[in-house]
Amino acid sequence: MPFYHAPLSIGLSLLHLYVWWRLVKQGTAPGRGRWIGTGLLVVLDLFMVAALLFSTRTAPSAAGWFAWPGWLWFGMFFYVVLVVLVLEVPRLALRPWVRRDPDGTGISRRQFLARGTAVIAGTTAVAAAGFGVPAAFADPAVVTTRVRLPRLDPRASGCRIALVSDLHLGSLRGRAFTRRVVELINAARPDLVAIAGDLVEGTVDHLADAVEPIRGLRSTHGTFFVTGNHEYHYRYTEWVDHVRTLGARPLLNERLTITHNGGEFELAGVLDPGAEVEGEQGPDLERALRGWDRKRAVVLLAHQPRVVDEAAAAGVDLQLSGHTHGGQIAPFTLLVNATQPTTGGLTTRGDTQLYVTKGAGFYGPPMRVGAPSDITIVEIHSG
Repeated sequence: MPFYHAPLSIGLSLLHLYVWWRLVKQGTAPGRGRWIGTGLLVVLDLFMVAALLFSTRTAPSAAGWFAWPGWLWFGMFFYVVLVVLVLEVPRLALRPWVRRDPDGTGISRRQFLARGTAVIAGTTAVAAAGFGVPAAFADPAVVTTRVRLPRLDPRASGCRIALVSDLHLGSLRGRAFTRRVVELINAARPDLVAIAGDLVEGTVDHLADAVEPIRGLRSTHGTFFVTGNHEYHYRYTEWVDHVRTLGARPLLNERLTITHNGGEFELAGVLDPGAEVEGEQGPDLERALRGWDRKRAVVLLAHQPRVVDEAAAAGVDLQLSGHTHGGQIAPFTLLVNATQPTTGGLTTRGDTQLYVTKGAGFYGPPMRVGAPSDITIVEIHSG
């Protein structure tokens, strides 16, 4: 379980109390309606806390019973809170109007505002789920991007790297999803497959079957894997060893030479910065690039885009990353942009190019709003 889930569950419960106060207490008169609203919020909060604290500790077959409603409500609750907070501004402006509420037999002005807020928040949350859930469970789009690397050996030009990241296999996505991702990658006939971390949400003993289809990946030069921050929550050394048994080679602050059509380039991979939070060794780009012949282009696999600053200083030609999910549920994109150099696509940092996939799966809420999933075929060309 991620270390931040416990304090996050406390914070979310406090937000439920705030939503109850604004929508239920202020929007209903004492009686049956208030008790129903209160009970509903308590039950949904309990499902959410259970999903946060126990879904990755429990076998997926059992965890699904509380993970589905808990994580779905998590995504919807995000929009409920967002709407309530945004509407605090007009509510503040209308305070004089509310204070002049005349005596009468109808609902009070305070109740009118609370009920109006509830309708807007509920409609927004349901609409987001109605759009975002199907988008999250749709097949990832297979997109192709061409990247020119000045140092790339012309003979290696055209090498196709299938970049896939952030499957987050667990209680909501399992073996069938992995098998579909493998089918999509194999259909693209890549020369090399790069798995850029956050493969799982659980331990090997619970999810070995879910990742098994990775064994079926086919490419000219094989499958390579770097850790994401989530692997470190679930005994990452066991996952590194298990990935090897599936035919994928982990790159743990390591580098190797890829020979494609007689031309050579370097492929390096670094551990995720999340390792340092768990007291493990983090990314060591200097070690990964030690002995690198700088006449050759180097492609770096790093789960988090923010590694690009160090990569640019080291002279890396191209960094391939994931982690961001494209923001997953707008406007959460704003927070991702504040912590990472980009949420998706191709950008540059000095002479280093950075490509970030939006990921194949999702984390937490089974929703994608404004951030469709993808698998990217990165074609590297000389010139």
